Amino acid sequence: MTIENNRTFVVRRSHFVVLNILFACLFGAVTQTQAQEKSIKDSGLEQHDFFDPTRKEQVEEAYAFGIAYHLEGGYAQDQQRMTSDTISALFLHGARIGAQIELFLPKRFSVNIGLLYSVLYGVSRQHYHSVDPDFVQAEVLNNHIVEHALTIPVRVQYTIPLWKQLSMHFYGGPQLMIGLAETDYVDAQVSDATREWLISQGRHMETYDKYIANDLFRTNVMLGVGGGFTWDRYRLEAGYDFGLNNLIKTPTYSKDRMSEWQWHVSFIYTL
Repeated sequence: MTIENNRTFVVRRSHFVVLNILFACLFGAVTQTQAQEKSIKDSGLEQHDFFDPTRKEQVEEAYAFGIAYHLEGGYAQDQQRMTSDTISALFLHGARIGAQIELFLPKRFSVNIGLLYSVLYGVSRQHYHSVDPDFVQAEVLNNHIVEHALTIPVRVQYTIPLWKQLSMHFYGGPQLMIGLAETDYVDAQVSDATREWLISQGRHMETYDKYIANDLFRTNVMLGVGGGFTWDRYRLEAGYDFGLNNLIKTPTYSKDRMSEWQWHVSFIYTL
């Protein structure tokens, strides 16, 4: 073998060695990447970009039959809407707390059933002309209302995934409110003659419970809609419920009607 051929053989052999080394490195990197992906997938920690086409399939699989438990707390505002010449409208403000059970269904649907306690406070003031012509001071009837109630919402919910752990949802369904107590702390700044006249009109002049006095029905059937956003275990939600039935049990006039509507904002934590 000539010197020139020997040099050519050495060069070709070195090229072959380099190619083998490169191929081994490439094969090792691919094998390691596949092993890492399999390990992440098996551990349930696989992350996908927002535009990953496999993400939609995994989200669909996640919304199967299951159950989740939530704790809820937030602000509530009730409006007692009146159709009456003798009773004015009243706004009640307060808080509500409780728990919910969420039953997961396929296709991103779920059913939420809850039990919540609320305590609300409101003030109503009515001014009267004195029946006694000699009484020249302004006459005012102050009603300080404290309401305690239980609510049982039953909602059908639909969830839309947005990005990673962020999603939004909408719900609709009935809610049953059960009145526990609605105490009217009456502060009557009126003359004796006006007091007697108000009593003759069926107005209470002392502190009393409207349910015990048979003024109102305890059950309030409502229908509501709402929605919110969820991030991981945390959910912010708002909704409005419309009272359907007349709550006045002993109306002064036949056309007297009162319904109670509710608006709320809640923070919900998933256990």
